[in-house]
Amino acid sequence: MLDCFLKRRGITWETSLKLTAVLEIRDIQFTINKDGVDFPLLQNVSLRVPTGHFIAIVGPSGCGKSTLLKTIAGINVESAGDLHWDGRNLSEDGDLQPHEFGYVPQFSIAYDQLTVEESIDNAIRLRLKTRSKTEVEERADRIIEQVGLDQIRERRVSVLSGGQKRRLGLALELATDPRLLLCDEVTSGLDPKSESEIVNLLHRLAKSGDRVVASVTHSLGHLDLYDSVLVLFGGRVVYHGPPGAMAHYFGVALAEEVYPTLATREPEQWGQSWEKYREEYYATMPGFAKVESAPSAAREKGGKGGTPGFFTQLHVLLARRWAIFFRDRTQLLLQMAMLLIFPIVVVLFALEGIPVLKRPSETLSLNPAAELVEQIDIEKNRMEVGGLLSGLVMFQVVLLALMGSNNSAREIAGERLIFEKEKLGGLRVSSYLGSKLFFLAVLVAVQSVWMYLFVNIFAQMPASVLVHGSLLILVNAAMTAICLGISASMTSPDQASLLSIYLVGFQLPLSGAVLALPAAVEPFVQPFISAYWSWSGIVRSLDPRFFAAVDTVTEASLRSTGLCFAILAAHLLVGIVFAFSGAGRSRWSH
Repeated sequence: MLDCFLKRRGITWETSLKLTAVLEIRDIQFTINKDGVDFPLLQNVSLRVPTGHFIAIVGPSGCGKSTLLKTIAGINVESAGDLHWDGRNLSEDGDLQPHEFGYVPQFSIAYDQLTVEESIDNAIRLRLKTRSKTEVEERADRIIEQVGLDQIRERRVSVLSGGQKRRLGLALELATDPRLLLCDEVTSGLDPKSESEIVNLLHRLAKSGDRVVASVTHSLGHLDLYDSVLVLFGGRVVYHGPPGAMAHYFGVALAEEVYPTLATREPEQWGQSWEKYREEYYATMPGFAKVESAPSAAREKGGKGGTPGFFTQLHVLLARRWAIFFRDRTQLLLQMAMLLIFPIVVVLFALEGIPVLKRPSETLSLNPAAELVEQIDIEKNRMEVGGLLSGLVMFQVVLLALMGSNNSAREIAGERLIFEKEKLGGLRVSSYLGSKLFFLAVLVAVQSVWMYLFVNIFAQMPASVLVHGSLLILVNAAMTAICLGISASMTSPDQASLLSIYLVGFQLPLSGAVLALPAAVEPFVQPFISAYWSWSGIVRSLDPRFFAAVDTVTEASLRSTGLCFAILAAHLLVGIVFAFSGAGRSRWSH
């Protein structure tokens, strides 16, 4: 009956009869927990797709389209059921290898400061082992031509149109020439012309290289370009068959009337109805017959590609991070402003240098009144010098802590979605965090050394050069690492920045350098205040006479220099561990 309908409508299949199912989903379920209640997003989803196939995944909002795509990609772990790809059970044998598939999300997956060509070049170097620079260039040229970006290859991502960014997103996923390409709403928000161009491009990609292309879309236009249409409703498959037969199956005149029709019955009823007719529809479609697919030749030979090593990825990421840093004018100007202004703020309080500590007169005086005046004068001088030194050190420490916060608060959270996408493509968390630590270490060193040198030009601090400089570097590094950990644990860059600023804001009042903390509170608070340990260690390294002067104006406990180094080193280590832990966790939404 279905065959007769298809023939009357002139619907034919160009797909080669030799094709067999390469992607098969069997009774997949995916459930999330909301407020203690299990909520199913996918329910008993089953379908088969042959190689060289272009499939549209459609349905009302919230029906599970993107969730299904993420489950196939391995972003979501299925609650039940099996996924089969190219002759193996992914639920048992592990997820798809990074070189086997490409996933194009709804959001932009490229850095605004890079050019189109640089973005594609980086994607190739991060995802694929290559033998030479020439190989990378040749592959990049081929991909750029394939997706139609040759005329704008030198243009920065920030100035691309919506359609051009979608093409770039596809180009980045073609770095490994994957046999499975998963596209999530790549035509959303585009004008009709751009949408048509993207759908035609996806169609061409599906027909080249025995590739399966699955495209989630809200649009029901251009259905004639798809080999099949999968309709989801309430997390269930309610249709998967020829585009030309979809309206007939739902009993409507136009495809656009399908969505309103779905609302007339419950998802479970539509799902049960499709279960009755599924095999009848599959029987008319080459490659959809229920057979066990054998591994392809590519699989038998061990696949293609292979993820680059740790140091290769580290080198690519570092080069990219510095390129972005010097092209981001806002961030560059902010760094330069802090580098120049913060030390000036410190020396404003010591433009005339550190006053000389007065000593008692060596001449014996028989005048008690003169001796009293001298003692008062000496004590006043000691308090003035002690207060100035304590303040100068604390200003240096707190301002470097603020620099540390600015260094890393948005470093990971600001690019979290791009990072998640690159992790999916084979990026090592160790390479990523390593590149961040190397980059931030340079900023910390420049900021801290310059702070020390600039302040000492105007105010010769009577402290150990090694201890003073080292503790300034260490407090900056500790705060940078802690804020990097915060950044790695937040999904929003604004949340990370706000929390980091609060953390710095508490450094001065809770350090005890200005007002002593209550004795009952001090032991519980001070271990977490980086500024306190740097300030205390530097003060301890002062010349004994100057240290005594500072000790007269502060009620805070002053710890040994060795303990201060140990605590700040612990802060640094905790921040790095925190960053690795946060970066390793998935931040995808369902």
